[in-house]
Amino acid sequence: KEQADRLMNCYLKDKHISCIRYVFNIFDECFHSYIVGQCTEALILGVLCFIGMCIFGFEYALLISVIIGITNLIPIFGPIIGTIPCAFILLLVNPIHALWFVVFIVVLQQIESQLISPHVVGTSVGLKPFWTLFAILIGGGLFGVIGMLIAVPTMSIIYTLVGGYVTLKLRDKGIPVEKEEKEEKPKKKAVKKKAK
Repeated sequence: KEQADRLMNCYLKDKHISCIRYVFNIFDECFHSYIVGQCTEALILGVLCFIGMCIFGFEYALLISVIIGITNLIPIFGPIIGTIPCAFILLLVNPIHALWFVVFIVVLQQIESQLISPHVVGTSVGLKPFWTLFAILIGGGLFGVIGMLIAVPTMSIIYTLVGGYVTLKLRDKGIPVEKEEKEEKPKKKAVKKKAK
């Protein structure tokens, strides 16, 4: 970072330096919050899966829990990608257990999506579901599993940069930004109360 700062200060203008720093800060925030959130969620889900499988007496509890945890790093499609091979493993050993395992994973995924994910990951990348799904489909289509893993934070960076650029252009043209208007309304109410 120090070397990059020295090079930028040597060869670039101040406005370009601040622009590059802004972009790299967004990169850092998006990737850091996404990776930490997803890894924590995957770890929690893997542990819960292992505990549940031990309670119900399913075979290969540790192996299957690790697969479920790792594949859960991929948003939306991860649980499906992980469940299919794990159910097939159990199907070879005990078909009844394979059926109950699928039911168990469906229940576990509901618990994860309703309780764990909102608290652990939340809106860490600030993307709406449509853009998340779009990013995963494009990333998976172009680069496979790796593309699906990095698609969401990459899309979040693009979304943030484009949003910031549009906001600047609107300000230059004197057009009010919706977010600013919403923030200003509570402030105006507070000022009126103080005046009274």
